[in-house]
Amino acid sequence: MNDTAPAPALVRKKKLAQVLGVSARTVDTWVASGVIPYLAPSSRLHLFDPVQVKAVLTAKFGFTPKATS
Repeated sequence: MNDTAPAPALVRKKKLAQVLGVSARTVDTWVASGVIPYLAPSSRLHLFDPVQVKAVLTAKFGFTPKATS
């Protein structure tokens, strides 16, 4: 039996901003200041794990993302 967990769904900046209820510019600021984790397969593409980003923001700032419908 294979017990490997599924890989997390990675999203781009615009989708992360939408999920968190913030602007894409806010995501840019968090990336530039090293606040949130991301993967950078190229210099122009950043990918984010929304679950991990939410956990970091909650731990660091007590940030609670808006509920999205």
